[in-house]
Amino acid sequence: MAEFDYDFFVIGAGSGGVRAARTAAALGARTGIAEERYFGGTCVNVGCVPKKLYTYAAHFQHDFADSRGYGWTLKQKPDFDWATLLQNKDREISRLNGIYKKMLDAAGVTIHAARATVIDRHQLEIDGRRISAEHILIATGGWPWMPDIPGIEHAISSNEFFELDALPPVSVVVGGGYISVELAGILAGLGSAVSVVHRRAQLLGHFDPDVATELTQAMGAYCELKLETEVTAIERQEDGRLEVYFSDGGRMLSDIVLFATGRNPNSSGLGLEQLGVATRDNGAVVVDDCFATTVDGLYAVGDVIDRVALTPVALAEGEWLARHLFSEQKAEPDYAGIPSAVFSQPQVATVGLTETEARAGGREIDVYRTRFRHMKHTLGGREEKTFMKMLVDRGTDRVLGLHMVGEDAAEIIQGMAVAMKAGATKADFDATVGIHPSAAEEFVTMRQAD
Repeated sequence: MAEFDYDFFVIGAGSGGVRAARTAAALGARTGIAEERYFGGTCVNVGCVPKKLYTYAAHFQHDFADSRGYGWTLKQKPDFDWATLLQNKDREISRLNGIYKKMLDAAGVTIHAARATVIDRHQLEIDGRRISAEHILIATGGWPWMPDIPGIEHAISSNEFFELDALPPVSVVVGGGYISVELAGILAGLGSAVSVVHRRAQLLGHFDPDVATELTQAMGAYCELKLETEVTAIERQEDGRLEVYFSDGGRMLSDIVLFATGRNPNSSGLGLEQLGVATRDNGAVVVDDCFATTVDGLYAVGDVIDRVALTPVALAEGEWLARHLFSEQKAEPDYAGIPSAVFSQPQVATVGLTETEARAGGREIDVYRTRFRHMKHTLGGREEKTFMKMLVDRGTDRVLGLHMVGEDAAEIIQGMAVAMKAGATKADFDATVGIHPSAAEEFVTMRQAD
C-alpha cells in the first residue's frame, strides 16, 4: 500500500500549477490538483486573455478612423456595445476553463474543485477531508493590492474591471505599471474619458528610461495624466458617482476608480505560516533554485514566489519542477533573456537589459535609437510614432537589450528574443537582410550609435 495518497499535489490550477501537474502525471506520478476559484488562473480569467480581447476591441476605434485615409467611407458612425464584448469574452473564458479541465483529465490528474490548505509537510485538508502527498506545490498566483485609504471600498481592482456591465463614461485609473496603462488604453479606446493617476513622474518606471518617456508622452495624447499625485480619498455621491480626492488638493467626479497598483503573492490562509514556511514582507514564498520552500516537501512556483511574474515563466517553472522531482533532469531553469510586452496604446515590448542595467558596473555600451512615423499612419493621418532602441556591448559586440514602443511591438520583439538568446551580435543584425517595407527592418538597419 502506498505511503501517500498522491506522489504530487498542486494547490492552484493556474498556468504554473496546471503545467506542473500535467508534466508530473505524464512522468508517472500520482497527481492531484485543487482549485477553489477558476481554472486557468489570473491569466485566463482576469489577466492576459480578457485584457488582450478588450485591447483588440479598443483598437477598432483607431482602425475606423484611419481607414478614411485609405478610401473607406463609413455610412454611419460605428456603435460600440459593451454588453456584446462582455458576453463574448465570458464565453471564450468559459471555453478555456473547460480546456484546462480537459487537459488535466486527459493527463490523469485528479481534480478537486475546492480550497486546499496545508496541515503539515505531507498533509492537506480539502472540504474537511485529509489528503496526503509526498510533494506539495503552492501555485496560487497573486492578488491585487489596494491601499488603505478612506473610501477604498468604492474602488475596483483589475479583477472587477472585467466584470463591469457597462462602459463608464468617466474613469480614474490609479497606477503607473503595465496593468494600469493597459486598462487605461482600453477604456480610452472604447470611449471613456480617462484620468491616469501615478505617484511618480513617468509611467512604466521599471522599464528602459526611453521607453518610459515615449509611452508617457504617447498616453498624454488621449488620457489626462495626473503624475506625481496620489488618490487620498473616495466618496460616493447620492447619484452613485464617485468624488475622488488627490494629494495635490484637487478633486474630480468619476464613474469608477480603478486601482491597478500591483499584485501581491497570494499566500495567506493556506496554512504556510503555521508550518513556518518563510515568506517575504509582501507574502512571497521564499524558495531556493529548485523551488523548494524552507519546509521539506513543500514547493512553490509562479507569481506566488514573486520572481518573474509572467505566464510563460510560471509555465516553465512548473514544468521544470515536475521534471526535477520525477525524472533525471537536474539542470537549473534559465531566466536570462526573458521577453515581455505591455499591450498599451501604443504597444511596448522589450528583451534584455535596460540602458540603466547595461551601464551598471562601468560597462561600455553603444546605444542605437530610431523614432519614426509608421508607414500605416502616413495615409491614416495618425501622429503616433514608433520608437526602437538597441544596446550593444562595445567590447564583445553582443546585443544586450532591445526595446520597442509602437504597433506590433510584441510580435517583433518575440523574434528578436530568439536572436538574443542565440547570442547575436550587432554584426549579425547588420548582416541580416531586412523585410521591406516593414517596421521590423529598422532593427537590422540601425548603423549610427548615439
